[in-house]
Amino acid sequence: MAKNRSELVAEVAGKTSLSQAAVNGVLDALFEVFETSVAQGEKVSIPGWLAVERTERAARTGRNPQTGAAIEIPAGYSVKLTAGSKLKAAASGK
Repeated sequence: MAKNRSELVAEVAGKTSLSQAAVNGVLDALFEVFETSVAQGEKVSIPGWLAVERTERAARTGRNPQTGAAIEIPAGYSVKLTAGSKLKAAASGK
């Protein structure tokens, strides 16, 4: 079962003295910081919870699945999320 953004905002607002609009604003600001930091190549780390960083992908040769023809895939960037110890412990039920 997945939790969407509005459910997350409502739950956080219920656990704090903040309104749902304030929690939504905090989430927007958090994601904006992630976006600008990762775009600049900076790693964002929340110890125990998660780390987000930009990774480089080398150029490579791929195949067109319809024709089987070889195509060149240019170098690019990706995003790597790493779970921290508290998140891993929660996932394993400890």
